[in-house]
Amino acid sequence: MLKSRSFPIALLILGLTAGCTAEASKSTAPQATASPISNQPALSSASQSPFGLVSPTTPDAATTRTIQQYLKKLANQGFSERSQGVWMQSGTTLLANHQGTTPLSAASLTKVATSLAALQTFGVDHRFVTEISSTGTIENGILKGDLIVQGGNDPLFVWEEAIAVGNLLNQLQIRQVTGNLIVVGRFYMNFDTDPKASGELLKQGLNAALWSEEVKAQHLTLPAGTPRPQVTIAGDVKVANALPANAKPLLRHQSLPLAELLKKMNRYSNNAMAEIIASTVGGAKIVSFKAAQAAGVPQSEVLLVNGSGLGTENRLSPRAVCAMFLAIERSLEPFKLTVADIFTVVGQDSGVLDARKIPALAVTKSGSLDAVSALAGALPTSQKGVVWFVVINGGNNNLEGFRSDQEALLRGLSSQWGAVQTSPAALSINSERSSKAPVSERVN
Repeated sequence: MLKSRSFPIALLILGLTAGCTAEASKSTAPQATASPISNQPALSSASQSPFGLVSPTTPDAATTRTIQQYLKKLANQGFSERSQGVWMQSGTTLLANHQGTTPLSAASLTKVATSLAALQTFGVDHRFVTEISSTGTIENGILKGDLIVQGGNDPLFVWEEAIAVGNLLNQLQIRQVTGNLIVVGRFYMNFDTDPKASGELLKQGLNAALWSEEVKAQHLTLPAGTPRPQVTIAGDVKVANALPANAKPLLRHQSLPLAELLKKMNRYSNNAMAEIIASTVGGAKIVSFKAAQAAGVPQSEVLLVNGSGLGTENRLSPRAVCAMFLAIERSLEPFKLTVADIFTVVGQDSGVLDARKIPALAVTKSGSLDAVSALAGALPTSQKGVVWFVVINGGNNNLEGFRSDQEALLRGLSSQWGAVQTSPAALSINSERSSKAPVSERVN
């Protein structure tokens, strides 16, 4: 059994993956699939009750004045208050509400809904399995037949995974394949959802003689002494609808657990991962339904057309985003996890928020489009405890301005309510899961 490296550098290829700008991702969204059954238990029905929601009326007067000043500044710059949304609450106390129940274009806050729906569908420890099998016989290092990869919706099968699979094939005394590489099922590699293109990438990754400089660089990030696989495939990459009847299993690769996949997706706002995960849940409509149901908000406040947030058509109310964070918190609690295990902890986790001036230890998710900037999550304070906040800004040609004003707002509130020096238990990362890694193993 081999554990793959747990943090693929390929995740950093932001030209394909980061953020929600219209030009950030060119990959085609995979088709929706029926929700598979996980070996791990799905989350309990108790997590679907709308606990944590507060009435949208009578917010805190002092915080409301602060938000009114924030909105007035934007209005003075020409940005309509109708394009802005704010929701803040601490426990059962509503602190601020401006258009809190109005669905607004929310960019990558959509990934909060995708995260919640995925957790509801699979459970935190679900792993996506990719299986490798063959036809024919193995003689003197030569597989006289085809090599088959059967995809299982793994959203993070990258160069490191291909290297691990290649090395296991070498351990099985397979160095040459006389036939084709056949792709079956939903196999995605390096975030490419085209099965043939993904097969070509796998073929390259299995054979160090074909490696580009990028693959060589990835190999250098693996533990010292990791072999360079040598599996030469003589034939072509073919796509098939079903596994050949005479296929014999060789090995399987299990992805990171879902919780760790979601953490990586959210830290880097990885659009391709979000689309793959959403399609595996069942598509945008199913994500929307499951997220609204689990959060206990009306379906009219969760309107999605995809799982990543690309495009202005995805609309969420600020209250719904807050409720989804709370639903995720409830869902994770039985597994001794918190939202910090799913989203970025400012000052501790690297990712798309590195350059943002957000108060340390806040647990956050951002979203950006050409005319949208959004920020949501949990702000730990000494006076009000954990404050759940959602700020959605709309307006043209002011992305950096919106970000700067959001940061100033949160820093001011953090100072007013008392910044904390250490994360409270409710926003702490479970360090016991740091050893979780993908696993490649022989099946016989």
